[in-house]
Amino acid sequence: MGLFDKIKKAFTGGNADVPEQQEETTEKYEAGLEKSRQTFGQKINALFANFRTVDEGFFDDLEEMLIESDVGYETALRISDELREEVKLKNVKRSDEVSQVIVEKLVDLYGEAGQDEDNALHFTDNGQPTVFLFVGVNGAGKTTTIGKLAHRYRQAGKKVLLAAGDTFRAGAIEQLQEWGRRVDVPVVASQPGGDPAAVVFDAVKTAQQEHYDILLVDTAGRLQNKVNLMNELEKIKRVIKRELPNAPQEVLLVLDASTGQNALSQAKQFNETTQVSGIVLTKLDGTARGGIVLAIRNELHIPVKLVGLGEKMDDLQDFNPTQFIYGLFKGLIDIPETTDDGTNTSEFKSDSENTQD
Repeated sequence: MGLFDKIKKAFTGGNADVPEQQEETTEKYEAGLEKSRQTFGQKINALFANFRTVDEGFFDDLEEMLIESDVGYETALRISDELREEVKLKNVKRSDEVSQVIVEKLVDLYGEAGQDEDNALHFTDNGQPTVFLFVGVNGAGKTTTIGKLAHRYRQAGKKVLLAAGDTFRAGAIEQLQEWGRRVDVPVVASQPGGDPAAVVFDAVKTAQQEHYDILLVDTAGRLQNKVNLMNELEKIKRVIKRELPNAPQEVLLVLDASTGQNALSQAKQFNETTQVSGIVLTKLDGTARGGIVLAIRNELHIPVKLVGLGEKMDDLQDFNPTQFIYGLFKGLIDIPETTDDGTNTSEFKSDSENTQD
């Protein structure tokens, strides 16, 4: 069944479906999503420990558990409704069967929201510089993401340029310049408080004239108010498009995964005015809120394109849905046969069966 079928063997037979050359990346996903996986597993185990039957109380608690796991309100309601139908149609009784259906529904909802190729970053093919515009609130990790991505493309032999478009936050220009020195990539900048659009204009001109392959643009995360911020971002986009009509190839919203539902709220706000093309989800390794990926995809239909799975330079990974799902749910369909009080959870009954006892 869609994406779930791609990883089903991974649940039951290890990493057999993962090509050997991707083993290291798969390990990063497993390690980076450990906290999210453990927390989700604990919550689902606790849910089954509290119920012997699939009744309305179970579905109410399931919805609450899913919302607390940051998969999103709409997603939680849909999973609950579809599980009701599944229980009736298939007469699901065992807790491990119910658990598998929950995971299967979560996975296939993600698959329905878009195609795998949506997760790939887009580059120009006309000989002009590729431009990535990074947006997001301060503290989400925009500048660090830009630095790590610059390192990746520099290592790949690309000619990379950075633009310090966050001229308002104290130290933002210096922070990006430090990253430029660290990864040996030049930075176009102005004095603090300068016009961000003017900085970006200079950077675009430099990228064109000196034949750069990639231009990565940092932007402010906070101005005097939301309207000013969004107007400034729109001005920057207009400047880019005036010089490079097909750019920016990506408008990447950087979100801190540890903020959970706040990240979803930020995504909604930015997407209203900046037409976000993809999400960069940072700090996944340090949070138990990896389910926010599902909420963003299912409720906003914006693809996650990059994820931060650690502090190292190469821990910024291209988002791979199969590896993400494997890392988030690996082993979670194996519900223990007994609880601490000795209850046999495999004897989990449907509500209809329970009424006949």
